Amino acid sequence: MKIDLTDTNSSKINKAILQGRRAVGTPAVGMVLTLVVVTDEENAYDSVRAANEASREHPSRTLVVIKRHARSPRARNEPRLDAEVRVGTDAGAGETVLLRLHGEVARRADSVVLPLLLPDAPVVVWWPVDAPDVPSRDPLGALAQRRITDAYAVEDPLGALATRAAAYAPGDTDLAWTRLTPWRSLLAAALDQARTTVTSAAVESEAENPSAELLARWFEQRLDVPVERVVSDGPVVTAVRMGTPGGEIRIDRPEGPVAHLAIPGQPSRVMALKVRTTAELIAEELRRLDPDEAYEAALRHGTADERVTGVRTR
Repeated sequence: MKIDLTDTNSSKINKAILQGRRAVGTPAVGMVLTLVVVTDEENAYDSVRAANEASREHPSRTLVVIKRHARSPRARNEPRLDAEVRVGTDAGAGETVLLRLHGEVARRADSVVLPLLLPDAPVVVWWPVDAPDVPSRDPLGALAQRRITDAYAVEDPLGALATRAAAYAPGDTDLAWTRLTPWRSLLAAALDQARTTVTSAAVESEAENPSAELLARWFEQRLDVPVERVVSDGPVVTAVRMGTPGGEIRIDRPEGPVAHLAIPGQPSRVMALKVRTTAELIAEELRRLDPDEAYEAALRHGTADERVTGVRTR
């Protein structure tokens, strides 16, 4: 069910949500959080789709904040709030409200969102594309326990990591780090099996990949070894190599959903290691709302000079 509201306010939107909930028989008691998605019109469709799919694991109220930019100076100064309320099958396992903000209202998005938050429930804010330099100090980010950005979606990914490191606050996270969860799990398992000392490491990926950079920093921070960044054809991270006294531990995933794990003295194995969808990444982030100390340590490790040292093209 969809309800369109033009030139409206938060009070009318709340009434429309109740109206739609009663019409389709959807209770609110099963919702576990409010997910605020801050995006533009171009990326709104994909963002809403990912949020709806994630809501099947985490039933939530999704508030999609779309700041509209009018072409004429007069229209830019006219405050207006349009909304589209979706409940039932149109909103995954929760309810979705698309908020289109015009004029002065766009600069006060927090005043629109605040009355629409679920009471006594955690708040997560996700910027699919352009995020503020300091998410925790953004008016919307200040409302949240968890703030999700994505360095992979910006023009300068490594520059974005530097900005995130300088502005980090507990509760910040980035999907570039979330994409590494299967890699980190597989690497930790390989080291447990090998039971040896790592003396060097290398991460191979497409150029300017923020996930590869975070993985390299994680290695340096955890293993205290030099990590070489190697540029490959991609997609994303394609291989990780770890030098040991007994030989090289290697994980290769040049393409496709599987990787090959090689450990000295053991037969090569095929492991599942697919590139996950945005919905799967968001669902993982919504499973934990506490500060991610491992992300903080990897993000803040190293300097700009260290990031440049040791980079070569495969």
